[in-house]
Amino acid sequence: MDKSQSIFGRQPVLEALRAGAQLKKILIAQGTGGSLIKEIEELAARRGISLERVNRNQMDSLASGLKHQGAAALGFEYNYAEIDDIFSLAQKREEHPFILVLDQVQDPQNLGALIRTAEGAGVHGVVIPSRRSAQVTPAVFKASAGAIYYLPLARVTNLNRLVEELKDRGLWIFGTEADGDFNYYEGNYRCPLGLVLGSEGKGISRLLKEKCDYLVKIPMKGQVTSLNASAAGAVLMYEVLRQKSK
Repeated sequence: MDKSQSIFGRQPVLEALRAGAQLKKILIAQGTGGSLIKEIEELAARRGISLERVNRNQMDSLASGLKHQGAAALGFEYNYAEIDDIFSLAQKREEHPFILVLDQVQDPQNLGALIRTAEGAGVHGVVIPSRRSAQVTPAVFKASAGAIYYLPLARVTNLNRLVEELKDRGLWIFGTEADGDFNYYEGNYRCPLGLVLGSEGKGISRLLKEKCDYLVKIPMKGQVTSLNASAAGAVLMYEVLRQKSK
C-alpha cells in the first residue's frame, strides 16, 4: 500500500468519490460507522471501486500518524487537462478566458488552496510547470477540497512559451510583483487574461516577468512585506471576479 497516493479521512475520501477521482480501493476500519461511511460505501459500490474492511491497527499503520477517521482511499491518480480544454470551458460559458499561471509554487497546501480559490472565483483553468513545482497529489487534492476535479489543470514544460501562446491567442498577461507598475485594484481585468503568480519565496522568474504585459502589486501597510502565494492569489482573483461581475 502506497501512502503517498492515499487519501485519509471520511470527508476527503467522500469528496474524492463524489468528484469522480480515479481510485483503486477504499479501506474502512472495522467498527467504523455513521452517515459519511454509509455514503462512502454506497458511492464506492456505484462506481465499482473495491471496498475492504480492515482492522484499525492496519489502518493506523498505513496512515503513519495521519488522522484517518477510519477511512482511506488508495491508488489516487490524476489526469491533467490540455490548454485547449481551458479555452473550451471559457467558450462554453461564453466568457473571456481567465487563466491562472503558477510559476514554481512548490508548497502542496498553497497549490491546493489556489486551485480551490480559482474554482470559486470563476477561473477557467490553472497551468503549472512539469518541473520545479508541486504536482497533483492527495495532499493537493485535500487542500483543494476536491476543486481539482471541477477545474481544468494543465501541465506544461515551459511557462515562457505558454505565455507567448496565450498572448498570441489574445490574452493580456498580468503578473504580480512587489514593485509592480500599479496597485492590483487599479488594473482593468475586463478582458481575456492570464494571471501569473510566483513561488512563495522567489516570486515570478525574471524571464517570465519580462513577458508580462503588466506587473501589479498588493500594497502592504504592516511590518510583513508580502503575502504567501495562496493569499495573494485570492486577493487578485477576486478583484478580477469583482470587475467581471459588474
